[in-house]
Amino acid sequence: MTASSGPLSGLLVADFSRVLAGPYATMLLADLGAEVVKVESPAGDDTRSWSPPVRDGVSTYYLGVNRNKRSVVLDLKDDGDRAAAQELARRADVLVENFKPGGLARFGLDYDAVAATNPGIVYASITGFGSGPGGRDLPGYDLIVQAISGLMSLTGSPDGEPFRAGISVFDVMAGLHASIGVLSALHARHDTGRGQHVEVNLLSSALSGLVNQSSAFVAGGVVPHRMGNSHPSLFPYEPLPCSDRDLVVTAGNNGQFRRLVEVLGVPELADDPRFARNEDRTAHRDELRPLLVERLRTRTAMEWFRDIIAAGVPCGPINTVDGGVAFAEGVGLEPVVHVGEGDAAVPSIRNPIRFSDSQARYDLPPPSLDADGDDIRRWLSEPAPARDEEPR
Repeated sequence: MTASSGPLSGLLVADFSRVLAGPYATMLLADLGAEVVKVESPAGDDTRSWSPPVRDGVSTYYLGVNRNKRSVVLDLKDDGDRAAAQELARRADVLVENFKPGGLARFGLDYDAVAATNPGIVYASITGFGSGPGGRDLPGYDLIVQAISGLMSLTGSPDGEPFRAGISVFDVMAGLHASIGVLSALHARHDTGRGQHVEVNLLSSALSGLVNQSSAFVAGGVVPHRMGNSHPSLFPYEPLPCSDRDLVVTAGNNGQFRRLVEVLGVPELADDPRFARNEDRTAHRDELRPLLVERLRTRTAMEWFRDIIAAGVPCGPINTVDGGVAFAEGVGLEPVVHVGEGDAAVPSIRNPIRFSDSQARYDLPPPSLDADGDDIRRWLSEPAPARDEEPR
């Protein structure tokens, strides 16, 4: 176990999670300097075998959420391995797990058992539907939550079938919420000296993440519906066809709309009473859309992109993922980092958080199964140093 750099340097995270939400949360913590020990069963994290695609025989799904970690295999059904896992939990500042509610209790690794020997532990549980009697036994998968939460009812053509999002969006949200919860509990620990149990579930993250759509129902009594790429409260705020492909145009206020129609060569539309205000444009979108499309179809998407952006109106081409990475490179975001050194380095997407003083780290490529097992088991078998001297 070696010290790392970064704003979370000195924190030890015991990662008992697998697949996406938990590993994404712990990777973010690891990027920022925390020492993350990834505890795996003898079979390993499920995503190790989720392929294609692969890089050098390893699933790119696994590679995407497991950098900067160390892997140890501990079979919790084995007495010795279970004792090692309990010792890791006793030494940790943070424990992250996504077992079914109560699933770790039989191994002496539930919150109450861990807090009894480590009262400072920040223990984060990620579940599908919470730990209450109605949700604790429901399996938590992102796709199921996309269906149950209502997201799929909002995704797709108005007259078509519901669609899932192109990524496991609520796993990612829950991972972000778990990270926020962990950092908040660590901050509270500075004042109280005590850790606490942080609980996050996919459905709550989903309903929070639906933002204006869930608010439309709970605050306005309106049940939103599929509108394709249209926005229920804004227009234009959607893809519009140019001569070669679509361009997303988002004129979110009256000033932006006026500048847009000036660039398009139809400035009179800004003074048309049907289109003067956002609520007017939204109500009359079926009349306004063909007038905008008539002008946009005269040039290519990239030609309009340059001119509309220059006028201060947000817009953008619809790219594939490779185009998205290239665009980020073009605007200087340097989205791709190489994690590790030499031939073992793995291309990865940069941590999105930037600091004026601190830096994210990209030291360790995603570990092979039990890559650090001998060192970690040896460390756990030795007498624990005093708390403030413990290696991280």
